[in-house]
Amino acid sequence: MPHPDFVGLVNSLQATAEAALGDLNAATASAARDGLLDERRARQTAERSLKLLVMLAEKTRGNLDFTEADLLTGAIASVQGRLTAPGA
Repeated sequence: MPHPDFVGLVNSLQATAEAALGDLNAATASAARDGLLDERRARQTAERSLKLLVMLAEKTRGNLDFTEADLLTGAIASVQGRLTAPGA
């Protein structure tokens, strides 16, 4: 059974990257409306979150159950895909 704190950490890092790349929630929608989201800084935030997810995968390799490993692999793939998508 996946550890809830691990799941929360992965979900948080993925959500941070996705919000920086334009998946707006209430907080980022307000910042975007007010002109506070700089594209360069947003991309750096997404890249930093991706680096943390990759580091987490490297440091936990062999120590995760299937669900945790699948969640982490999916989060990495999702953020990498968003960063390499045209217009990203």
